[in-house]
Amino acid sequence: MSSNSGIQIPSRLPLLCTHDGVLLPGSTMRISVDTARNMQLVKSRLLKGTSLKSTIIGVIPNTRDPEHDSDELPSLHSIGTAGLAVQVVGSNWPKPHYTLLITGLCRFRMTKLLREKPFLVAEVEQLDKLEQYTEGDQADGELGELSQRFYQAAVQLVGMLDMSVPVVAKLRRLLDSLPKETLPDVLASMIRTSNKEKLQVLDAVDLEERFKKALPLLTRQIEGLKLLQKTRKLRPDDDKRVLAIRKGGVFPGRQFSLDEEGEDEDGDDTAVLEKKVKAAAMPEAALRVCLKELKRLKKMPESMPEYALTRNYLEMMVELPWSKSSKDCLDIRAARVLLDNDHYAMEKLKRRVLEYLAVRQLKSTLKGPILCFVGPPGVGKTSVGRSIARTLGREFHRIALGGVCDQSDIRGHRRTYVGSMPGRIINGLKTVGVNNPVFLLDEVDKLGKSLQGDPAAALLEVLDPEQNHSFTDHYLNVPFDLSQVLFIATANTTATIPPALLDRMEVLQVPGYTQEEKVEIAHRHLIPHQLEQHGLTPQQLQIPQDTTKDIISKYTREAGVRSLERKIGAICRAVAVKVAEGHKVSRAESPAEQHRVCREPMLRNDQTYKNKEEGSGITAPPEMPIVIDPIALKDILGPPVFEMEVSERLTLPGVAIGLAWTPMGGEIMFVEASRMEGEGQLTLTGQLGDVMKESAHLAISWLRSNAKTYLLTNGSADPLEGTDIHLHFPAGAVTKDGPSAGVTIVTCLASLLSGRLVRSDVAMTGEITLRGLVLPVGGIKDKVLAAHRASLKRVIIPKRNEKDLEEIPPHVRADLDFVFASTLDEVLNAAFDGGFPMAVSHPQVVSKL
Repeated sequence: MSSNSGIQIPSRLPLLCTHDGVLLPGSTMRISVDTARNMQLVKSRLLKGTSLKSTIIGVIPNTRDPEHDSDELPSLHSIGTAGLAVQVVGSNWPKPHYTLLITGLCRFRMTKLLREKPFLVAEVEQLDKLEQYTEGDQADGELGELSQRFYQAAVQLVGMLDMSVPVVAKLRRLLDSLPKETLPDVLASMIRTSNKEKLQVLDAVDLEERFKKALPLLTRQIEGLKLLQKTRKLRPDDDKRVLAIRKGGVFPGRQFSLDEEGEDEDGDDTAVLEKKVKAAAMPEAALRVCLKELKRLKKMPESMPEYALTRNYLEMMVELPWSKSSKDCLDIRAARVLLDNDHYAMEKLKRRVLEYLAVRQLKSTLKGPILCFVGPPGVGKTSVGRSIARTLGREFHRIALGGVCDQSDIRGHRRTYVGSMPGRIINGLKTVGVNNPVFLLDEVDKLGKSLQGDPAAALLEVLDPEQNHSFTDHYLNVPFDLSQVLFIATANTTATIPPALLDRMEVLQVPGYTQEEKVEIAHRHLIPHQLEQHGLTPQQLQIPQDTTKDIISKYTREAGVRSLERKIGAICRAVAVKVAEGHKVSRAESPAEQHRVCREPMLRNDQTYKNKEEGSGITAPPEMPIVIDPIALKDILGPPVFEMEVSERLTLPGVAIGLAWTPMGGEIMFVEASRMEGEGQLTLTGQLGDVMKESAHLAISWLRSNAKTYLLTNGSADPLEGTDIHLHFPAGAVTKDGPSAGVTIVTCLASLLSGRLVRSDVAMTGEITLRGLVLPVGGIKDKVLAAHRASLKRVIIPKRNEKDLEEIPPHVRADLDFVFASTLDEVLNAAFDGGFPMAVSHPQVVSKL
């Protein structure tokens, strides 16, 4: 390649036809090779060649569509670029191809095509002299003026870019070191131009013509960048933007994207972000942190990964409602009306909300209370929280805590982690946009615990009125005031809530509904809602109150109303089928038949329906309104699910009825006992807990010690002599525990040993001691309501639980006969007809102290 005349390219070159770009001298581009001729050139010449000469190939632009390329030789462009293959990379996906990295050396003219297959080989004439790139001779006249103007335009373009980026700084140094003759080719390959414009630059063999072709392209790019900057209204020191240049060099394959960032987004402007920070009315500590982060952001290139993290942090800070709050609606009368319209009963909850409103009127800086609604599912804990927000005129946000086992869900992640984000509390405040919303922490009793921490412990800071005025989220790392937020937590039981967390909340019990309350709720809320959901009207469907009572007593047995709403929905669906069928009356039916009143039952069995269809082929419209009677109710919902079996099960001695509390509400519980010959052993079944087993042993010990008093000896001193006793608590698949079954076990064993039947309308609850005392228990309201649902008439409760009857509705108290017992003597006398006989009465001993 060397001679006395300077650097020369070979006179015969293999030709590479390109479809997706134009290679100019002095530039580098990646070329994808997948056609047969080009693939053969790479395999035979580049991969097998061992000399530098074998890496020099000719690149010819091809204007033919590569999708329709064939073996026929396309019309070749007469001028091409000799290039040096720097890199060859092969791949088989999605199809076999090579990717070449080629650096342009000089122009050549193809004089003669020597070979077409397996790849093109042509005789070429070199047009550019490579040695002129190193001599650096300065041209005079018009050419010198053109080159100087072009150089100044190139410097202006690079000066509009961000010089802090290494690639841009390298390009600036390159402009000073390169000969001016090479600038048209280098700049034309970098700026955004079409292949047609690049082809014109390639065809400009004369240097003066080349400057004239490339200068308008460069001027157009500068004007476009100026217009872009003017549109985005950038500050003078911020108007230099990083352009997409391949790191480590200037390659035309990755062009300057001067017009790719033309989106007018004020959020991307640090000046606008700074205004938002100053307008957010943050506390001094938060403002100081934001200004510090903003200062770092200005000095940080956009290409740094930390740039996006810092920007996201600042955007989160300005979106938080540091000083934005909604105005409370303090009209107590309007609030009372709204709460009464939304919810029936729940007097304790309504009274607490009205008390908050009253105090809020008297003191405007009142901190938000932290309430905890505890009650069985389906009683309206979540919906009443939403009603409270509507009553106060505040924003409402629900946070579901069921199954949460990571403290980061509450406190957020630290910004040192990848993908860090704030916790649910801060995210909720960002969502509602005010700092005094109503936050509903749903299912707070179902929080988990894992290696990632204890979220219940993280809630201690959130739900403490003395601490939440400076709640610190790990992501924000600055205090945020939560004292104006009204927190409402919901739970089914307080047993699984940590004591420290429970101590921070004001617990309000939400008991189950009575049958009368369920009937009112059904006709006020559930039935109208289901009619609307199923496209029916009250003129098409009517459900009498007696039918509603049957649904409640025979098809649902729950503390809430969810199952009741589902049953009403099933009725509406069945009626919707009849109404839809009634609209399709056969055209062959006479007018007289159309006006005839059809008195058939609303729902018929399949055989009757089939016979009628076969007989007439006509579906007659039902008479409106459709009234659901007991027969129709059974047709729709099937046979009753729950039967009142109390009297049937108390036909033998050794059976008594107890009252139990569950998270689902109160339940009645049967206790059965039997005796057989044995060695005096006691057998307990029914999945009992330790406390209930101890209550059974207490009952046995008390009966054995008082056997003579209550005539239970049967001729021997010990009633268990030669006898085994088996105690069973039905519903064996359900786990049971607690002390409140003590009096029931004593009554059951006394019935077994005496052979007398316990009254079938009596239920009881209470804890016992070894001395025969009856101690108070919890859940009295739920237990009494369960007895009322089971149609029992007498309830025996501890004397010290008499105060709990005030929470029971008056009509329930009127239907039941309450017996308040302080000793087991009183329990046994009330549980058996005619009392329980005793041999002697214990004289009262007066203390002489």
